[in-house]
Amino acid sequence: MGIILDKDVNLLFLNGKKFREGNYDKALIPVGSCENHGDHLPFGSDTIVSTKIAEEVAKRVKGAFVVPPLPYGMSEHYAMFPIAVSLKPETVIAVLRDVFESLYRHGIRKFLVINGHDGNIEPIEIAARQFKVQHKDARIAVLDAWWVTAGKLLPPDTFEVWEGLGHAGEGETSINLAIAPELVDMEAAKGVVPKLPEHIKIVWTFDELTPYGATGDPTKATKEKGEKMLNVIVDFLVKFIEEMDAKNWEYKQY
Repeated sequence: MGIILDKDVNLLFLNGKKFREGNYDKALIPVGSCENHGDHLPFGSDTIVSTKIAEEVAKRVKGAFVVPPLPYGMSEHYAMFPIAVSLKPETVIAVLRDVFESLYRHGIRKFLVINGHDGNIEPIEIAARQFKVQHKDARIAVLDAWWVTAGKLLPPDTFEVWEGLGHAGEGETSINLAIAPELVDMEAAKGVVPKLPEHIKIVWTFDELTPYGATGDPTKATKEKGEKMLNVIVDFLVKFIEEMDAKNWEYKQY
Protein backbone atom coordinates (compact mmCIF):
# COMPACT_ATOMS: atom_id res chain seq x y z
CA MET A 1 0.00 0.00 0.00
CA GLY A 2 1.51 3.32 -1.05
CA ILE A 3 1.80 6.12 1.46
CA ILE A 4 1.12 9.02 -0.90
CA LEU A 5 1.10 9.85 -4.60
CA ASP A 6 -0.71 6.91 -6.15
CA LYS A 7 0.25 6.75 -9.84
CA ASP A 8 -3.25 5.72 -10.94
CA VAL A 9 -5.11 8.76 -9.62
CA ASN A 10 -2.57 11.49 -8.81
CA LEU A 11 -2.19 14.27 -11.36
CA LEU A 12 1.61 14.11 -11.10
CA PHE A 13 1.62 10.73 -12.83
CA LEU A 14 -1.02 11.37 -15.49
CA ASN A 15 -0.21 12.70 -18.94
CA GLY A 16 -2.18 14.64 -21.52
CA LYS A 17 -3.52 11.54 -23.26
CA LYS A 18 -4.59 9.84 -20.04
CA PHE A 19 -6.22 13.02 -18.78
CA ARG A 20 -8.27 13.47 -21.96
CA GLU A 21 -9.34 9.83 -22.01
CA GLY A 22 -10.23 9.92 -18.32
CA ASN A 23 -12.98 12.53 -18.75
CA TYR A 24 -11.96 14.05 -15.45
CA ASP A 25 -14.28 16.67 -14.01
CA LYS A 26 -13.62 16.55 -10.25
CA ALA A 27 -10.45 17.64 -8.43
CA LEU A 28 -9.69 16.30 -4.96
CA ILE A 29 -7.29 18.64 -3.18
CA PRO A 30 -5.46 17.30 -0.09
CA VAL A 31 -4.06 19.91 2.26
CA GLY A 32 -1.68 18.99 5.05
CA SER A 33 1.21 20.27 7.13
CA CYS A 34 4.79 19.56 8.16
CA GLU A 35 5.03 19.82 11.94
CA ASN A 36 5.86 17.93 15.10
CA HIS A 37 3.47 15.07 15.94
CA GLY A 38 5.08 13.95 19.16
CA ASP A 39 7.97 11.52 19.19
CA HIS A 40 5.98 8.73 17.53
CA LEU A 41 4.41 10.10 14.32
CA PRO A 42 6.03 11.61 11.22
CA PHE A 43 6.08 15.36 10.66
CA GLY A 44 4.06 14.85 7.49
CA SER A 45 1.25 12.93 9.14
CA ASP A 46 -1.45 15.44 8.13
CA THR A 47 -0.30 15.39 4.52
CA ILE A 48 0.02 11.60 4.40
CA VAL A 49 -3.47 11.02 5.79
CA SER A 50 -5.35 13.63 3.75
CA THR A 51 -3.66 12.40 0.57
CA LYS A 52 -4.44 8.76 1.30
CA ILE A 53 -8.08 9.61 1.90
CA ALA A 54 -8.22 11.54 -1.38
CA GLU A 55 -6.59 8.70 -3.32
CA GLU A 56 -8.92 6.05 -1.96
CA VAL A 57 -11.93 8.20 -2.84
CA ALA A 58 -10.64 8.92 -6.34
CA LYS A 59 -10.20 5.20 -7.03
CA ARG A 60 -13.92 4.69 -6.47
CA VAL A 61 -15.40 7.81 -8.08
CA LYS A 62 -15.70 8.26 -11.83
CA GLY A 63 -14.01 11.39 -13.16
CA ALA A 64 -12.07 12.22 -9.96
CA PHE A 65 -8.35 12.90 -9.78
CA VAL A 66 -6.06 13.96 -6.93
CA VAL A 67 -4.10 17.18 -7.09
CA PRO A 68 -0.58 16.85 -5.57
CA PRO A 69 -0.93 17.64 -1.87
CA LEU A 70 -0.06 20.93 -0.28
CA PRO A 71 2.52 19.63 2.24
CA TYR A 72 2.73 22.82 4.31
CA GLY A 73 0.05 24.59 6.29
CA MET A 74 -0.44 27.28 8.92
CA SER A 75 1.48 25.65 11.77
CA GLU A 76 2.78 28.60 13.76
CA HIS A 77 0.84 27.52 16.85
CA TYR A 78 2.81 24.22 16.84
CA ALA A 79 6.23 25.80 16.28
CA MET A 80 7.26 25.45 19.95
CA PHE A 81 8.08 21.83 19.14
CA PRO A 82 10.73 21.33 16.46
CA ILE A 83 10.23 21.25 13.64
CA ALA A 84 7.32 23.13 12.05
CA VAL A 85 7.56 24.37 8.46
CA SER A 86 4.75 26.92 8.46
CA LEU A 87 3.08 29.15 5.92
CA LYS A 88 1.35 32.38 6.88
CA PRO A 89 -2.45 32.19 6.70
CA GLU A 90 -2.50 34.62 3.79
CA THR A 91 -0.01 32.42 1.95
CA VAL A 92 -2.23 29.35 2.35
CA ILE A 93 -5.16 31.38 1.06
CA ALA A 94 -3.17 32.64 -1.93
CA VAL A 95 -1.84 29.18 -2.82
CA LEU A 96 -5.29 27.60 -2.68
CA ARG A 97 -6.76 30.43 -4.75
CA ASP A 98 -4.05 29.82 -7.36
CA VAL A 99 -4.76 26.08 -7.35
CA PHE A 100 -8.49 26.70 -7.82
CA GLU A 101 -7.82 29.20 -10.60
CA SER A 102 -5.41 26.87 -12.39
CA LEU A 103 -7.88 24.00 -12.39
CA TYR A 104 -10.78 26.27 -13.34
CA ARG A 105 -8.82 27.54 -16.35
CA HIS A 106 -8.76 23.98 -17.66
CA GLY A 107 -12.46 23.41 -17.26
CA ILE A 108 -12.64 21.87 -13.80
CA ARG A 109 -15.70 23.13 -11.94
CA LYS A 110 -16.06 20.59 -9.13
CA PHE A 111 -13.65 20.74 -6.19
CA LEU A 112 -13.37 18.77 -2.97
CA VAL A 113 -10.77 19.96 -0.46
CA ILE A 114 -9.69 17.31 2.07
CA ASN A 115 -7.93 18.98 4.96
CA GLY A 116 -5.65 17.22 7.42
CA HIS A 117 -4.62 20.05 9.75
CA ASP A 118 -6.51 22.29 12.16
CA GLY A 119 -4.52 25.43 11.31
CA ASN A 120 -5.72 25.27 7.71
CA ILE A 121 -9.44 25.36 8.46
CA GLU A 122 -9.89 29.14 8.41
CA PRO A 123 -7.57 29.81 5.41
CA ILE A 124 -9.38 27.14 3.38
CA GLU A 125 -12.74 28.68 4.27
CA ILE A 126 -11.61 32.13 3.15
CA ALA A 127 -10.00 30.90 -0.07
CA ALA A 128 -13.02 28.80 -1.02
CA ARG A 129 -15.54 31.55 -0.34
CA GLN A 130 -13.52 34.16 -2.21
CA PHE A 131 -13.18 31.87 -5.21
CA LYS A 132 -16.87 30.91 -5.15
CA VAL A 133 -17.96 34.56 -5.14
CA GLN A 134 -15.72 35.23 -8.13
CA HIS A 135 -16.79 32.07 -10.01
CA LYS A 136 -20.48 31.38 -9.44
CA ASP A 137 -20.38 28.25 -11.59
CA ALA A 138 -17.70 26.63 -9.43
CA ARG A 139 -18.80 23.90 -7.04
CA ILE A 140 -16.63 23.69 -3.93
CA ALA A 141 -16.97 21.25 -1.02
CA VAL A 142 -14.64 21.08 1.97
CA LEU A 143 -14.00 18.34 4.51
CA ASP A 144 -12.24 20.58 6.99
CA ALA A 145 -11.66 18.12 9.86
CA TRP A 146 -11.71 14.47 8.81
CA TRP A 147 -10.75 13.40 12.34
CA VAL A 148 -13.92 14.91 13.79
CA THR A 149 -16.15 13.55 11.03
CA ALA A 150 -14.72 10.03 11.32
CA GLY A 151 -15.30 10.05 15.06
CA LYS A 152 -18.93 11.07 14.60
CA LEU A 153 -19.54 8.38 11.98
CA LEU A 154 -18.09 5.53 14.02
CA PRO A 155 -19.81 3.86 17.01
CA PRO A 156 -19.26 5.83 20.23
CA ASP A 157 -17.34 2.96 21.82
CA THR A 158 -14.69 2.84 19.08
CA PHE A 159 -12.20 4.90 21.06
CA GLU A 160 -11.08 4.66 24.67
CA VAL A 161 -9.87 8.18 25.47
CA TRP A 162 -11.24 11.63 24.57
CA GLU A 163 -13.35 10.18 21.74
CA GLY A 164 -10.12 9.47 19.86
CA LEU A 165 -9.31 13.14 19.51
CA GLY A 166 -5.98 14.87 19.97
CA HIS A 167 -3.01 15.99 17.92
CA ALA A 168 -1.17 12.69 17.36
CA GLY A 169 -3.67 11.16 19.76
CA GLU A 170 -5.55 7.86 19.68
CA GLY A 171 -7.38 8.48 16.43
CA GLU A 172 -4.60 10.08 14.40
CA THR A 173 -2.07 7.51 15.58
CA SER A 174 -4.48 4.72 14.69
CA ILE A 175 -5.01 5.89 11.12
CA ASN A 176 -1.25 6.25 10.69
CA LEU A 177 -0.84 2.67 11.89
CA ALA A 178 -3.31 1.63 9.18
CA ILE A 179 -1.74 3.72 6.40
CA ALA A 180 2.01 3.82 7.15
CA PRO A 181 2.88 1.62 10.14
CA GLU A 182 6.57 1.73 9.26
CA LEU A 183 6.57 5.44 10.15
CA VAL A 184 5.01 5.00 13.60
CA ASP A 185 7.12 4.43 16.73
CA MET A 186 4.65 3.22 19.35
CA GLU A 187 7.37 2.83 21.97
CA ALA A 188 7.76 6.62 21.95
CA ALA A 189 4.01 7.36 22.06
CA LYS A 190 2.99 9.70 24.87
CA GLY A 191 0.27 12.34 25.23
CA VAL A 192 -1.98 14.19 27.62
CA VAL A 193 -5.65 15.15 27.56
CA PRO A 194 -5.83 18.91 28.16
CA LYS A 195 -8.56 20.34 30.34
CA LEU A 196 -10.40 22.67 27.96
CA PRO A 197 -13.65 24.54 28.65
CA GLU A 198 -16.82 23.52 26.85
CA HIS A 199 -18.67 25.76 24.36
CA ILE A 200 -15.91 28.35 24.06
CA LYS A 201 -12.60 28.38 22.23
CA ILE A 202 -9.38 29.39 23.92
CA VAL A 203 -6.62 30.51 21.57
CA TRP A 204 -3.51 28.56 22.56
CA THR A 205 -0.02 27.72 21.51
CA PHE A 206 0.59 24.00 21.66
CA ASP A 207 3.11 24.08 24.48
CA GLU A 208 0.30 25.35 26.73
CA LEU A 209 -1.59 22.08 26.16
CA THR A 210 1.08 19.41 26.36
CA PRO A 211 4.79 18.91 27.10
CA TYR A 212 4.98 16.02 24.62
CA GLY A 213 4.01 17.51 21.26
CA ALA A 214 0.91 15.30 21.37
CA THR A 215 -2.51 15.45 22.99
CA GLY A 216 -4.97 12.65 23.65
CA ASP A 217 -3.70 9.16 24.36
CA PRO A 218 -1.75 7.64 21.45
CA THR A 219 -0.94 4.55 23.51
CA LYS A 220 -4.54 3.40 22.93
CA ALA A 221 -4.13 3.47 19.15
CA THR A 222 -4.46 0.33 17.03
CA LYS A 223 -4.28 -0.49 13.34
CA GLU A 224 -7.83 -1.85 13.51
CA LYS A 225 -9.22 1.47 14.76
CA GLY A 226 -7.32 3.25 12.01
CA GLU A 227 -8.74 0.99 9.33
CA LYS A 228 -12.24 1.71 10.61
CA MET A 229 -11.54 5.45 10.46
CA LEU A 230 -10.18 5.30 6.93
CA ASN A 231 -12.99 3.11 5.65
CA VAL A 232 -15.78 5.16 7.20
CA ILE A 233 -14.47 8.50 5.94
CA VAL A 234 -13.80 7.18 2.42
CA ASP A 235 -17.26 5.59 2.25
CA PHE A 236 -18.79 8.85 3.45
CA LEU A 237 -17.00 10.94 0.81
CA VAL A 238 -17.73 8.51 -2.01
CA LYS A 239 -21.43 8.57 -1.14
CA PHE A 240 -21.37 12.36 -0.91
CA ILE A 241 -19.79 12.75 -4.35
CA GLU A 242 -22.16 10.23 -5.93
CA GLU A 243 -25.13 12.09 -4.49
CA MET A 244 -23.76 15.42 -5.70
CA ASP A 245 -23.05 14.02 -9.17
CA ALA A 246 -26.63 12.79 -9.38
CA LYS A 247 -27.85 16.39 -9.14
CA ASN A 248 -24.92 17.95 -11.04
CA TRP A 249 -23.59 19.47 -7.84
CA GLU A 250 -26.47 21.95 -7.64
CA TYR A 251 -26.60 23.66 -4.26
CA LYS A 252 -29.95 25.42 -4.33
CA GLN A 253 -32.35 24.17 -1.70
CA TYR A 254 -35.42 25.95 -3.01
